[in-house]
Amino acid sequence: MTPPTQTPRAGAVALLDRVLGERRTVTEALGVLHPLDPPERARAQRLALDTLRGLERADRLLARHMRKAPPLHVRNVLRQATVEICMGGEAHGVVNDAVSTVAADKRRAALKGMVNAVLRKIAADGPAAWSRLRVPRLPKWLRGPLVDAYGAPTVTAMEAAHFAGAALDITARDDNAGVAAMLGGRLLPTGTVRLDEAGQVSRLPGFDAGQWWVQDAAAALPARILAPVPGETVLDMCAAPGGKTLQLAAAGARVTALDVSDQRLARLHENLARTGLDAAVVVGDALAHDGRYDAILLDAPCSATGTIRRHPDLPHAQDGANYGDLMALQAAMIDHAIGLLAPGGRLVYCTCSLLPDEGECQVEAALARHPDLAADSAALALPGIAPEWRSPEGGLRLRPDYWPEHGGMDGFYIAALVR
Repeated sequence: MTPPTQTPRAGAVALLDRVLGERRTVTEALGVLHPLDPPERARAQRLALDTLRGLERADRLLARHMRKAPPLHVRNVLRQATVEICMGGEAHGVVNDAVSTVAADKRRAALKGMVNAVLRKIAADGPAAWSRLRVPRLPKWLRGPLVDAYGAPTVTAMEAAHFAGAALDITARDDNAGVAAMLGGRLLPTGTVRLDEAGQVSRLPGFDAGQWWVQDAAAALPARILAPVPGETVLDMCAAPGGKTLQLAAAGARVTALDVSDQRLARLHENLARTGLDAAVVVGDALAHDGRYDAILLDAPCSATGTIRRHPDLPHAQDGANYGDLMALQAAMIDHAIGLLAPGGRLVYCTCSLLPDEGECQVEAALARHPDLAADSAALALPGIAPEWRSPEGGLRLRPDYWPEHGGMDGFYIAALVR
């Protein structure tokens, strides 16, 4: 029998302990799932992400049945079990696994009776109460700036999109409609293929043949806006994990994929081999890179606040303390990228951020610093891009509450600039 410490539910709790106790992201903590088989690892990760999305609701329900909060590990066992029960999980098995997980920890085994009693109460009244609770809110340190930028009703709509989570989005190498038909997916207005029920990605048709790669619909737009033509020299300035590099290479450009992290570029090497596409992969500091390029795609390091619908751990793993440093780096990267452009060259700047300081404000400042630079609004006129996505300085502001009829998208900012 699999020991309690090696079940998917216990693995989910281990991830929650790292995120909520150590401020680590789920990606950084995935090593704790090593004892599990790949399908069990995937299930543990899904359970942890579901719990993080529903954390506020779980805490509100648990508070009704406890006079004081138990130690964090036990609280996370209760949170995971509460979310799973309230989302339709079979209560008997969930409760038994929760009790076993606590009993396996000698320091906290005495609390197994409390866990059993509380979760039986949750099983009785939790599912009915769950849907009556408000949509979980972002933490105040992030919600405040977003309300200032967009207003409370818009932020509430974003939070609803975060709580709903995200489907699997796919970019086809050369045949969007064909890949959508092959996978039973939906073709979104911008050409991305969306799968509502995907399962294990590597087992899907066309994966081994390199016919597609995973990429959110919003993240697929910058390379399409850059619109490279065959033979152009293009720099993907912060390339990892590499979806945009694959798009640029598939268009026939001569691509240099640059990133400071050799480890993060490993996936790009794998995907280039799988898809049969070609790019020169360079490990190095973007600010020290030299060369001359017809076009540059700069997906700058940022807060990643636009990806919370897929990464609900982010608001718990960070607190915004380093955002000022990130914004200074973004400005420096824009300036350096402009210096690498050939005359008449073009730059697409983007961030997967909801914060205007990392998007609209950066481009406004860059245009003021560089009189020879202009926003190219015509480059944004692609199929599926709605007029209301346009921002005053000439870029695109994408938000998770857009496309509710399709299941949303990541938050992104994109601007096309010409020299």
